Amino acid sequence: MTELTELIGSWMRRQRWYSTKSVEPRLRLLASVEMEPSRDGARVLTHFFADDAPRTPRVYQVPVVARSSRDGDPAALIGEAGGRHLYDGTADEPYVAALAAMMAGAGRAESADASVRGHRLGDPVVVRSSRKLTGEQSNTSIVAELDDGGLVLIKVFRVVQDGPNPDVSTLAALTEGGSQRTPSLRGWVSGSWPEAGGPGRASGELALAQDFLTGAEDGWELAVSAAEHAEDFAERAFALGAGTAELHVQLARVLPTKPAVREDVALALDGMFQRLTIASTEVPAIAESRAGIAAVYEIAADSPHPLLQRIHGDLHLGQVLHSSARGWQFIDFEGEPLRPLAERALPDATLRDVAGMLRSFDYVAGSLARREPPIDATAWAVRARASYLDGYSSVAGSVVTDFAHLLDAFELDKAVYEVTYESRHRPAWLPIPLAAVDRLLSARVL
Repeated sequence: MTELTELIGSWMRRQRWYSTKSVEPRLRLLASVEMEPSRDGARVLTHFFADDAPRTPRVYQVPVVARSSRDGDPAALIGEAGGRHLYDGTADEPYVAALAAMMAGAGRAESADASVRGHRLGDPVVVRSSRKLTGEQSNTSIVAELDDGGLVLIKVFRVVQDGPNPDVSTLAALTEGGSQRTPSLRGWVSGSWPEAGGPGRASGELALAQDFLTGAEDGWELAVSAAEHAEDFAERAFALGAGTAELHVQLARVLPTKPAVREDVALALDGMFQRLTIASTEVPAIAESRAGIAAVYEIAADSPHPLLQRIHGDLHLGQVLHSSARGWQFIDFEGEPLRPLAERALPDATLRDVAGMLRSFDYVAGSLARREPPIDATAWAVRARASYLDGYSSVAGSVVTDFAHLLDAFELDKAVYEVTYESRHRPAWLPIPLAAVDRLLSARVL
């Protein structure tokens, strides 16, 4: 193991975006590329590391600024290797400026084994200053102030995969289609690097820049605050439901749709049963309910299916913002980050997104029940869920009632997934999805 690999591995283990939490990274440096010539003693580089610790190797993008002296932000310091002080690029101005410049000028940089290339959509992004945001789980976001006084959000993808990233392709299509439900995409950076497990090359998106919605409020925080203070959320939930349906209409307009055929239904059913098997193995309560859950899945598989299209793929209250000027805005179209990109971009039923948001309202009440003293927001969540569905139906028509069996299955599938997640990571929260499974089985459409 080289000095650089050992240093990055030790640092990566402490980062929230490192996805294999229970083990130490086992890194291999696949390639490096210098994004711009050295200036003021600082080199801006992007490294691609393969991590062999998980069962399937993952590739991480690690941008760094290498300085000859220790004059960077101490909080961003990774350590010293090769006689240089290495800083986390996402927290260092030279990297952010180089990234934006590459997008603005559609620039390109290459090495023997890797390349990066900028793409522009709309006006150029010229960065004056930047600050890294905290709290993200799988990527790194940066707020950058531009020369014209505007703000953009730059997202750097940490786990990179071969193929188009739906966060870029979906947002690009919506932006070009004039969407008012999403921040506009300003540009992105793509790259290529050696495959982790073979002699070939992989390529995909590395980062994007989109308009920053000044003053917008996080949907999860808004909902939790309202429930905590017993404030009615029905009007906002209705608007969120209508906005979700509007988003789906726009997605169907700008990206391909297809009828659901037997193979599509079988693929969805296989995924549900895989998640059910995992949960049943790890949580005895799910094993006891397995027959009832399986029956809901089978009924949905035998029921009519709507037209399939591009959806959000990971929709919940944390993926929406509320702007006083633009209403509800939808962000983060990457889907579930560790699923293969090819799966995330497949056309799907819009009700999968609806089910995700319904589960999110349930989690608001569940999180408040964990407080000390506990807060009972059960009635609040029931009203918010109903209002959300009413709002969705006000735009989408009768899709919720026409495909009620499918919505039941999607919501139950999401709750089963949550059972596995909570049992592994937050056992104290396990009662939230377990109660949802019981409720959904008792109230399912027959």
